[in-house]
Amino acid sequence: MTDWLLRLFVKNYECTDDPAVRTAYGSLSGWVGIVSNGLLVAAKLLVGLLSGSVAIIADGLNNLSDAASSLISLLGFKIAAREADRQHPFGHGRYEYIAGLVVAALVLVIGIELGKSSIHKIIRPTSIAFGLWSFIVLAGAVLLKTWMAAFNRELGKRINSTALLATSADSRNDALATAAVLVAMVISHYFTLNLDGWMGLVVAGFILYSGVKLVKETLNPLVGEAPPVELADYILRKIASYDGVLGTHDLIVHDYGPSRRFASAHVEMSSDLNAIVAHDIIDTIQRDFLENDNIHLILHHDPIVADEETYQIRAWVEEQVKGIDDRLDIHDLRLINGRNHVNYIFDVVVPPEVDIPEKEFRRRIVQAVQQGRKSIHVIVNIDSTYVTTST
Repeated sequence: MTDWLLRLFVKNYECTDDPAVRTAYGSLSGWVGIVSNGLLVAAKLLVGLLSGSVAIIADGLNNLSDAASSLISLLGFKIAAREADRQHPFGHGRYEYIAGLVVAALVLVIGIELGKSSIHKIIRPTSIAFGLWSFIVLAGAVLLKTWMAAFNRELGKRINSTALLATSADSRNDALATAAVLVAMVISHYFTLNLDGWMGLVVAGFILYSGVKLVKETLNPLVGEAPPVELADYILRKIASYDGVLGTHDLIVHDYGPSRRFASAHVEMSSDLNAIVAHDIIDTIQRDFLENDNIHLILHHDPIVADEETYQIRAWVEEQVKGIDDRLDIHDLRLINGRNHVNYIFDVVVPPEVDIPEKEFRRRIVQAVQQGRKSIHVIVNIDSTYVTTST
């Protein structure tokens, strides 16, 4: 079914790296959500009013919020696809996240209001009219929402969209909530036990849970979250694969919306390498990332002395530093000869998980490398890492 819809409505649907195809995926998801949820709203409100079930009405209003969410997501994908302009030089990609944040706010409001109605129903319960149509509508809603969850999850995975994956989770929660309402209606009919208000409260809880989750998922990229570990590893490995690159560090990735990433990093090259040649290598790397990965990469050239003695000293210094904590890395080692000593100048990359005061941390590094030798002076620069890697 998913592939059939994609072939029917999305041109070149297999080219998921194409921004136009990505927008088409979002549009398809939005329209499917609007139509499906619109049908569910009409059916549930009708049987809810006829049966007097606040739980069914609550579930129908939840689907109304889902339809509004699909509409906002659709608009978010459309606006996010706009090209960069003078006022927005990095594009409009974050509108997709903003749309998700608006959806989350709507979901929270609906959840609070339905929670109030359900509590009122618990305090003053009324009888529920069980009917065949109520059963058919709710059972059909469970099946449709289960399909929508699988549909949006598949689309989300194909284009790596957190918005669509969140929509999938929301549909899954809706299926579970509607199933709970269905069970309550059957129990109330056959066992004269009125659980309608309680199940309405359960539905409200599901709505609030989904809303809080959506807020977190949409706020993280807006405030600036760390890039995925897989992406950071890929960028570092690809840079290091080029001839002339001896090392790379200080990777920073900025997310301006899906498929709109800007990154910067430092690359270490031999100080003996001709400046024009080094510049050409950097240009080639940056062009490769832009053309093949859609990442705007800016590289800073760090020339280092690449003789055997420096390599050996660097390996030894790194061993001493890792003896303090294996998660530490060093870079930009420079050996500067003084009159009576040698300056060991280097940077240490400290991940946020290493919880040691900087003053104490610096003291430990100096002590580990200097080892009481007056012929060595250790000068350490502490760097905070902005990404997490698997190495």
